[in-house]
Amino acid sequence: MADKILDVVFFQRIWPAGEWQYADPTTGLTKMLTEMKEELCRFGIQLRCIEEEFVSEIRGYQDLLNSMRVVYPAAGIGSLPLGRVIGVSKSLDIVEDLRRGINRVAFAPETVEPSEGDKIACHDCGCGC
Repeated sequence: MADKILDVVFFQRIWPAGEWQYADPTTGLTKMLTEMKEELCRFGIQLRCIEEEFVSEIRGYQDLLNSMRVVYPAAGIGSLPLGRVIGVSKSLDIVEDLRRGINRVAFAPETVEPSEGDKIACHDCGCGC
């Protein structure tokens, strides 16, 4: 059994009609998270996925990023939106961005800017502002 717990919290997502569209990432996320659970277990980290009741309207990639939060108390990481964890999204690929965010929190948490950081304009959209 792993001695550290890393949670990925997923808000319920709704996609308003006529708004921004993105291919349903569920299948890709499920496969990647299964692989990550096995990988992290070797390092004593239990990856848990939590479905939250909070509903997030997805009107753009920033909303998709912010509908996922990463929590890793063992490294001092509270509930941060994925956009805050990864900074710049290189390819707007949510599966790869979540993998990168989990790895960053698990193995390099000191590289995650704290939510109390001095960024003035950041809205955690993945642009790195």
